[in-house]
Amino acid sequence: MSKYDDGMSVRREVLGDAHVDRATHAITELTEDFQTLITEYAWGSIWTRPGLDRRSRSMITLTALIARGHHEELAMHVRAAVRNGLTRDEIKEVLLQSAIYCGVPDANTAFRIASGVFAELDAEQ
Repeated sequence: MSKYDDGMSVRREVLGDAHVDRATHAITELTEDFQTLITEYAWGSIWTRPGLDRRSRSMITLTALIARGHHEELAMHVRAAVRNGLTRDEIKEVLLQSAIYCGVPDANTAFRIASGVFAELDAEQ
């Protein structure tokens, strides 16, 4: 299996088919190489490494996204964290920890985003 195939498999497992299908259907000539890069390297090289489990990778990713203010990506990765087995209480703890090291305003936004994701997940059930 290629890095692309491995990456696409992990990407689907972590983010869900609906998200990946939307991303792949939105590929243009301009974004095709970038999407291949993300799939091969982020998902096929990093997320498949044996050193950390997916739960840990999700916690690290949430913190990094909060620190950098990447709100659109944060919503996607809150969903991914749930898919990777984090409980809502564990996600809350990551957000609280982030308040200290990333800043209260960033954590405030993260709590708002996570609340929205949790409401969406509840509505889907």
